[in-house]
Parts: sequence; structure tokens; C-alpha cells
Amino acid sequence: MFVELDFRSHVPIYVQIVERIKHLVATEALKPGDQLPTVRQLAADLRVNFNTIARAYRILDEAGVISTQQGRGTYVLEPLPPERATRLRQAALDALVRSFLVEADRLGFEPDEVASDVQALIDRWRKEGVPPEDGE
Repeated sequence: MFVELDFRSHVPIYVQIVERIKHLVATEALKPGDQLPTVRQLAADLRVNFNTIARAYRILDEAGVISTQQGRGTYVLEPLPPERATRLRQAALDALVRSFLVEADRLGFEPDEVASDVQALIDRWRKEGVPPEDGE
């Protein structure tokens, strides 16, 4: 699956999983009817506690993003109305930006330093048509 975790982040692992799956659904990388890995399989793949994945799946189920059917598996639900999909995408971006800013502050960066670096990367992204990779 396409879930990458940041174990150094102050964002809890289950929240990272929830936000990533919401993002994958909102961007249609995961489509309605797609089956997600079992809780145990995803926990093993990500090397995290079973209960962490179960908590993330429970939150996604309660939010109407996925449906877990006993004995059958966990599936992505039908498409969201466009306004809800937009809200989910925006919420994922907001969470990502907030997490980034918290980490930048923790590392001692000032807002102007962060803004300058981010703007330079955005300018590069616009010019090249793809976002800069890590370590570039």
C-alpha cells in the first residue's frame, strides 16, 4: 500500500495512516471497491502495532471512507460528493502543513526562513512541473 510513516513526527501514527488513506481516496489512487490490506497485514507491512491500524481503520469506517465487513475484508466506499472530497483533500493538506510547521518550529526555524525556503521549492515545482524530491 502507499502509506509512508514518519516515526519522528509528533503526529500520532494512527493519524498519519488516516490522513494518508483519506488523501489516497480523495485523489482516486484508491477507488471505490478497492480492498485494503487486513489490519494484521498492514501492521506487519508498516511494522506498527496491530491496534494502531485497527484504530485508524475504525476512524475511517466511522467517517464513511471505508467499510469493514466481518470475514470479507475492508473496502473503499463509493465516491464522495465533490464538496466532501474537496473538504477531505483540504483537511489532508491542512494537517500536512500544520505538521510541517510544528516540526520546523521544533527545529528552531523562524517563520520567514520557512516561508523563503518553501517559496523557493514552490517556484522550482512550478518551473519543473514536478515537486522536488527529498535530498535534492
